Amino acid sequence: MPEPTAEPTVAIASDYFQSYSVVGLLAVVGVLFVAVAFSANRLLRPVVPTPEKLLTYECGVDPVGEGWAHTQVRYYVYAFLYVIFAVDSIFLFPWATVFAAPGYGATTLVEMFVFLGFLTVGLLYAYKKGVLAWT
Repeated sequence: MPEPTAEPTVAIASDYFQSYSVVGLLAVVGVLFVAVAFSANRLLRPVVPTPEKLLTYECGVDPVGEGWAHTQVRYYVYAFLYVIFAVDSIFLFPWATVFAAPGYGATTLVEMFVFLGFLTVGLLYAYKKGVLAWT
């Protein structure tokens, strides 16, 4: 009987590490590209500090008064509602792929209606509290 050789294993290992070397090389090139861009920016930019340039700049408005201000809570509620519906849309896409798989139709359909029921209860609660009314 002929002895088994290790050549197929070496070939598989070299292909495996070759694919990682391409990813590693791409990562190194990316890091070098960013480093060169930041270095060029630092070398080529004009440096003329003035009092206006050293002021805090926010949304095009000159800073006036204290650095602390009240913020209305309703904006946080809008952001929270957005996150809820973003999570809803993220959950719907994988559900649609599982729903199409054989043997999972009824179970996933019931799970989705339970999930949408929870979202509906949350939306009705927000509506009853007047969160969704534009003022």
